[in-house]
Parts: sequence; C-alpha cells; structure tokens
Amino acid sequence: MAASPAQAARLFCVLVPHFKDEYWLSVGYGLEQEAARQNVELLLYESGGYNAHAEQVKLLDQCVARGVDAILIAAVSSDHPDLLQAVRRAAKDMPVFGLVNELHSDALSGQIGVDWEDMGFVIGRYLGGLHPKGTGPKTAVLISGPRAAGWTAPVEAGLRRGLTNSSVAITGVFSADTGLRRQLMSVQTALERHPDVDYLIGSAPAIEAVIGLLAANENQHVPKLLSTYTSHTILRSLMNGNVLAASFDDPTQQGVMAIRQAVSAERSARPVGPKVVLLTKESEDLQKISISPTDYFPALK
Repeated sequence: MAASPAQAARLFCVLVPHFKDEYWLSVGYGLEQEAARQNVELLLYESGGYNAHAEQVKLLDQCVARGVDAILIAAVSSDHPDLLQAVRRAAKDMPVFGLVNELHSDALSGQIGVDWEDMGFVIGRYLGGLHPKGTGPKTAVLISGPRAAGWTAPVEAGLRRGLTNSSVAITGVFSADTGLRRQLMSVQTALERHPDVDYLIGSAPAIEAVIGLLAANENQHVPKLLSTYTSHTILRSLMNGNVLAASFDDPTQQGVMAIRQAVSAERSARPVGPKVVLLTKESEDLQKISISPTDYFPALK
C-alpha cells in the first residue's frame, strides 16, 4: 500500500556495484518506481565495480553520516572483511538490507535476492535435457563475474549440478568484472583457448560482447550462447534467436520488493525473492517480461 502524502518522506541510501551492466538498470527502475509509490526519497550511488571495496565502504559511511532511514546495499563482495565491518558499523545506527547480491553478514535486517545457484542450475538442466548422458559429447565455457562477487561461485556450482547427468563438459571458466570491456577480454581469451567450443555460457555483458565480436568476424566459429541472467540485450537476443536460453530472476521486481521490505522494517533471517525461471525463444511470456524502459537511467547522486 502506498504511503499517505501527508507522511514525511523517508530517505533511503542505495548502493549498487555499477550501471555498466544493464541488469542493474532494471533493479534501479524497480527501486525508483516503488520508492515513488511509498513516499521514499532515494540516494542512489554506484560503487564503481566489483573491485571497489574501499569505495563501497566509503559510501556506507557517508550514508550513515547523512542519517538516512535505511541502507540498501548490493554488495561488491560477499565476505570482504572491510565491507562486513562497515555493514556492522552502519547497522548500529540504522537498518541495512541486502540487495540482490549475496552478503554474509548477520547484521542485515533483511535481504532481497534469489539463490544464484538456481540461476546456474536452470541453464545446466536445460543443456542436460538437450544432451543427456550417453549422447555425443559437447563442450562449454563459462564467462562469469569476479570471484569475490557473491553470485559467481553459486552460478558455477548450480551450472555444474545441472549438467551432472549430461554429456556436456565445462572446459574453461573465466572471471572478470561485469563491465563490457572486461567481459569482452574474457570472451576473447576463452575463444582463443577453446576455438571449437559448442556452448558459451556467460553473464549478460559477456553474451553482449560475444555477439558483437562474432558479428565482426564472420569466419569465426560461432558457439551457441546462453546467459546466466537477463538484460535488455539478452531479451532482444532471445527474441531474434541469437541467444538460446537465459536465466531470469525479475530484477525489476527485486527492486520493488527491496523498497517494500525496507519500508515495512520487518526483520527477515533468510533472503526472499522472485522465482528463477528459464527463458527461451519459445517461452510463452517472453513478450511480457518486465525490465526497465530502454531510455531509462536512474537519478544518481
């Protein structure tokens, strides 16, 4: 239920890794839309990427100094000691909520997010259905985020679990920050080392990078592409057939849920989030998938 206009607006601080990845645009859109409905003012900050531990700690301290009503943090690391200490320090003055990314802190008042192992599992299960054990062998490489990010290891673990009874072997795993340039470098390295790979499974920016790379090199072997999450580019690529399948965790709805959780101030011991589903070109609801408008960019501080 939306807040009464007569109520004083609450002030929430929101920290995300960066908006170089379109996924976070949809999270930001959900946050801003629900904040407007709930009479909440947002201070929205980019931390600068998954290696920006010091900057995210600095921003946390700034939010505390501003005396905000709550902090929502999409952590750049799940367990960096400086970040965990900063979260605990902030939580003494105001509620701190985890946003999307896993954060191993018992100081959180709640957390919105899916199990990222499920994001990898639905991809592995899909490929396992295409290539069950006993059929001709297939190879795959995984391009993912930095190892410090809380979602990277679970995605790989879920993918491998989903492939357990398949003939698909993961022959290489490559990690980098999820900005397009660094993901492109990982894609280039992966294709140089595994030029005949059957499947390339990657983050949304990795898949965006490989689509552009392969379009510019018509003679290069083209692996089939699968994304471990969904962005604007991935959704378009599912529709036109450039991407075979993608995991979807409804990032816009996660933004909405995060604001509602912080407004309610009800402590939750376990993360809550939307159901993880697999999208393909044949998905009945593909045209109805909700992401941020193409011209949207959040109002940063």
